[in-house]
Amino acid sequence: MTKYLFVLLFSPLATATTHAGGLQTLETVFVTAQDNEGLIGEAASASEGTVTAKQLESRPLLRPAEILEVIPGLIISQHSGDGKANQYYLRGFNLDHGTDFATSVMGMPVNQPTHGHGQGYLDLQFLIPELVEHMHYRKGPYAAEVGDFATAGSASIEYFRKLDEPFAQLSVGQNGYRRGLLAGSPSAGNGHLLYAVEWTENNGPWQTPENIGKWNVLLRYSHGTEDNGWSLAAMTYRAQWTSTDQVPQRALDAGLISRFGNLDASDGGRSSRHSLSGESSARTPDRWLRASAYLIDSKLNLWSNFTFCLNDLANNGNCNRGDQFEQADARKIYGFNLAATWYEKPAGLPANFTLGLQSRTDDIGKVGLYATSQRKRSGTVREDSVRESSVSLYGEAQVQWLERFRSIVGLRGDAYRFKVDSDTAANSGRARDRIVSPKMALIFGPWAKTEYYANAGYGFHSNDARGVTARVNPDFRDTANFGAAVEASTPLVRAKGYELGMRSALVPTLQTSLALWRLDLASELRFVGDAGTTEPSFPSHRAGIEWANYWTPTRSITVDADLALSRARFSHVDATVSGPHIPGAIERTLSIGAAWDNGGRWSGGARLRYFGPRALVEDNSVRSRASTIVNLQAGYRFDRNMKLSLDMLNAFDSKVSDIDYRYESQLATEAAAVNDVHTHPSEPRTLRLTLRTSF
Repeated sequence: MTKYLFVLLFSPLATATTHAGGLQTLETVFVTAQDNEGLIGEAASASEGTVTAKQLESRPLLRPAEILEVIPGLIISQHSGDGKANQYYLRGFNLDHGTDFATSVMGMPVNQPTHGHGQGYLDLQFLIPELVEHMHYRKGPYAAEVGDFATAGSASIEYFRKLDEPFAQLSVGQNGYRRGLLAGSPSAGNGHLLYAVEWTENNGPWQTPENIGKWNVLLRYSHGTEDNGWSLAAMTYRAQWTSTDQVPQRALDAGLISRFGNLDASDGGRSSRHSLSGESSARTPDRWLRASAYLIDSKLNLWSNFTFCLNDLANNGNCNRGDQFEQADARKIYGFNLAATWYEKPAGLPANFTLGLQSRTDDIGKVGLYATSQRKRSGTVREDSVRESSVSLYGEAQVQWLERFRSIVGLRGDAYRFKVDSDTAANSGRARDRIVSPKMALIFGPWAKTEYYANAGYGFHSNDARGVTARVNPDFRDTANFGAAVEASTPLVRAKGYELGMRSALVPTLQTSLALWRLDLASELRFVGDAGTTEPSFPSHRAGIEWANYWTPTRSITVDADLALSRARFSHVDATVSGPHIPGAIERTLSIGAAWDNGGRWSGGARLRYFGPRALVEDNSVRSRASTIVNLQAGYRFDRNMKLSLDMLNAFDSKVSDIDYRYESQLATEAAAVNDVHTHPSEPRTLRLTLRTSF
């Protein structure tokens, strides 16, 4: 009776589970492109997708997180060293280091709230691309099972439980690039023990060598399958590096530094991540039960200098120390996820119902911001210990009302607690907040192998706990406002999204999807980790169109082409800004790729990525330049156990920017601050050779 009452309450609305097999009378149409299943009959929206290991094999990668670029419209870049989280762009957002895009790996959340460097900090440097079995992604706030940060979208990355065979892989390249990977999954008892050891070194093209060193180790014991089985995993990762941060364009134009030079050679960082996690799943024709739990220990120390002498000259009249600062973060994260799905036929209608419970606690022993010079601390801007916890309950129902019409309805509730102990007593405090987010999807079809979608839903992202309890400005570098009262941030910021779309396999061997979307974010103040205090923001409105295509003209050839256009504006501004444009918001992206592999000795792939220009200031008077980069890959199999691959990254040596900002800085020779474009170049043409042998 309880389950029947649940469907009456929720059946007009919810996010679909990844598996919709409970709708037993639905005539699902599977579209196959090599090993990729089409999502007609399964997807909850046109912008949802699943990526397999086979699709990732032919993609040359400069950085591990670039596997996310397989998501249509998503761009990865970097403004600093490759040991820290990347910059992410999607659906009219400059997502910074991960805010508004929720990502998990093996059931563990990766985004970190109240982080020393940025809210929702999404560091995927520990990812081992060769171990990714599949990735499921969603756009918009329509899925009930994902909460914080999942406004623009989310991705769930799953590793293999069992490899086909063990392998060793060695890569060498220009600028001191070295990478080794050893992985296998021998039988152990009634299951398999997946092991992987990865080591990476790289200097990059920079005038000051990056000297990055990374170690990554994984052990995972699995029994059974993903749907019926369990696994336990332990991971450990460490990295250290020297970074070349963004530099002012005027320094490049004047010849003060080279294209790959820097103004502070002591910038850089070190990070570590250690985790224990477990997953369990049991599925029958009538129900599906799953549970996961995790414990993560994460640390970051990051030294940056973006303004060079601006604060030092203002406060001391000289530039003996410069404006370098350190951001430190040390935390433990623990939580669990529980979910149960029932497959029923109330009133003869095929349906499934899901209830889920999630909990997470971030126990942050120290999150600090310090003034430094040559990585030595000269003052503390602020230092806090934070405990942030959340409990979430969600439900969803999917009902097949007619042969060609189903609905998915969801409701999610999140409750948060924040506790901040600050070295500035006025900024200590406690806060609570809660938010309820309804979701809905209506799916029509399929007709002629084409399905149509209408989605609507509410989502949210949390704000930095330090901003939630902030009362005064603790930044002694800001002499004009030091100690002044500040307005506290809103703990949870609501998002509202809509989407219309279609997905079709009408043309043989071609899968295509089209989505029209809109996303509104409520007004908020946001905490700026570089300054240690809050700054105003405004309500925003974003809208766009995405067109994604996947074509397999033969069994040996695959082609994908994605186009994304978006428009981002503040929906209300005041006199403090000059216009409605959102600085850094992505507007146009295009990705085209092709891969060829007939199982013989030779294989290859090519990929073009276009990253369109963006407004850098609110009145749109200063814009970044567009960038187009082409990556190539060629492979040769000596036999079934050995393969040699050559990656040519930025094959045409495009001299473009990875990222651009517009803000004030001051060089030691300048009498006053200058508002300028600050840029970080894309890496030049780079060759990397990889030998992989199976045994």
